Amino acid sequence: MSDPASSSASPADGPRRSSSERPGAEILYEEKLTPAWWMWLLVLFAGLVALIALAPIDLWVAGAAALVVGGGTAVALVASSTRIVVTDEFLQVGRARIERRFVGEAEAFRGDDVRRVRGPELDGRAYMNFRASVGPVVRIRITDPVDPTPYWLTSTRHPERVVEVLSGRP
Repeated sequence: MSDPASSSASPADGPRRSSSERPGAEILYEEKLTPAWWMWLLVLFAGLVALIALAPIDLWVAGAAALVVGGGTAVALVASSTRIVVTDEFLQVGRARIERRFVGEAEAFRGDDVRRVRGPELDGRAYMNFRASVGPVVRIRITDPVDPTPYWLTSTRHPERVVEVLSGRP
């Protein structure tokens, strides 16, 4: 199961009301794709590089630069977090949003299959939402006849659960 800090709602949680949508909209699934613990080592590494690079010049400047660079890296990590939200009316992945009536078949991929669908089989017209610290992906077909996007491909920690919710299974 996932770490509670990595997901704003457990996939086992039942439907709940959406505060940002119309009063009747129920959130069937919600996941926040936050960085994994090891991604935070980048913050430490970036600050350390700034400290080492500027230490010969002045330790105070080096310390200030390390804080600024580390802080900027931390802000970038937090800002890069995206959400997957499924309600009875729409699907939202990051900034992309589509009505559920245009959502087709969804497929879950793990392991070597992820490399295949993100590599040789990838359609350049697809909407992609990848996270380096989240391995599994879900491919969601788009059936809107006026949308040239054939499918959305997004990272998720719970690909099977996303497929279940999109296919209408409890």
